[in-house]
Amino acid sequence: MNAPTHYDIALIGSGSANSFPGPEFADRRIVQIDRGVGPDRVFGGTCLNLGCIPTKMFVHTADLAHATTDAARFGLTEQLQDVDWPAIRDRIFGRIDPITAGGEEYRRDHEDNANLTLLRGTARFIGDRTLHVIGEDGGEQTVTADTVVLGAGSRPALPPVDGLAEAAPHTSDTIMRIERLPASLAILGSGVIAVEMAHIFASLGVEVTLVARSQQVLRDADADISARLTELLGQRLRLEKGLSTTSVRRTGAGVELRGVQDGAEVLIEAEELLVATGRRPNSDLLDVAAAGIDTAEDGRVRVDAHQRVLGGGRVLEGLWAFGDLSSAHQLKHVANHEQRIVRHNILHPGQLRRSDTMPVPSGVFTHPQVAWVGMDEETARAGGRGVKVAVQEYASIAYGWALEDSTGFAKIIADAETTEILGAHLIGPEATTLVQLLIQAMSTGQTARDIAATQYWIHPAMPELIENALLQLVP
Repeated sequence: MNAPTHYDIALIGSGSANSFPGPEFADRRIVQIDRGVGPDRVFGGTCLNLGCIPTKMFVHTADLAHATTDAARFGLTEQLQDVDWPAIRDRIFGRIDPITAGGEEYRRDHEDNANLTLLRGTARFIGDRTLHVIGEDGGEQTVTADTVVLGAGSRPALPPVDGLAEAAPHTSDTIMRIERLPASLAILGSGVIAVEMAHIFASLGVEVTLVARSQQVLRDADADISARLTELLGQRLRLEKGLSTTSVRRTGAGVELRGVQDGAEVLIEAEELLVATGRRPNSDLLDVAAAGIDTAEDGRVRVDAHQRVLGGGRVLEGLWAFGDLSSAHQLKHVANHEQRIVRHNILHPGQLRRSDTMPVPSGVFTHPQVAWVGMDEETARAGGRGVKVAVQEYASIAYGWALEDSTGFAKIIADAETTEILGAHLIGPEATTLVQLLIQAMSTGQTARDIAATQYWIHPAMPELIENALLQLVP
């Protein structure tokens, strides 16, 4: 093997990490090492290729298809007559794949990146800020750097179920590029990815069975939101709650999933199986232990509030990490924010910024949409402070009445005395947009009293849902 090649900065990853290089670093030699994501190891990270972007494009298509089920109630005769899966798939990836290819070409060849070397391959630590890189072509080299920035992301994880790996199930890495729609699909999992995929495929006519180990889907949400979504999904598809999967077997007809539910054995048969039970950080692929890097029980790289990597509980010089590799949230907007923090802190080491100063919101693009920020009611009450809770139904505002929405609601939790907004939780149309009003208030220190009656709320528009909930909290 040749002698190590030294750089000023080694950047691992091409998702949010791809926003790191820029003119501010023109005087530094950078090597960007990217393993790629998915079976084809494509450049550009999970969000662009396998996550946020394509899934939301599929969700929009699913929303259009699902709307036909409600048409008759509004005096329309619209029907879903055909689903052209190849056309849907190819339209989506026909837009995404050129962006992916163009992004890699830009990093490799454009004059803006004259100080950057792109290596496609897998990097593993073999010492302090020393990486062994195995390229796509099998070639090997060693890289050292003064500063190493880790944005290597995460990948789908398979739970330890007998026969599951051998059954070759789909994950979010593969399910969106299948050749044809299966007649039936079992989804193992009940979190964000599971409920979004359930909406997509059920809307396109697939017989979906959602297998939830717990009694409710989306357990990270507020209990009332989770209960409502569980109820609504149970009306749309086969929802198996409280089922502990014991084995999976692929047969000539598809997949057999066996489990235990209320003490009895249950058999679920489907043409295909999607596993959406969680993701694991790529710290094992990086062999971070070889660099003395601390990890949490779930494999996350441990960092401080400035995104500096920890080893032995102390900051390791010249090592930074962000995104799914180090964050429990596994959210693109969190990865983007943390990357900006790392970037600033490397450029301005005397003016370090923290990454943990804002409430973290979540949005789920199932049907209906779900969104939240801050504490749920149980957590807020457990804190020992006096709290006040407002619940406002979509049906109680003019626009929600026009939609004839009878299931959606907003729930806002505030300090009973100061009206500080502690948490907000929504389920219903445009929930992921409406929650931003409350994210802004919480992030800027505005209370319910500050915003409820000090501005006009457009009538008859959806934000009146938030207005009316806030007015419940103001004495």
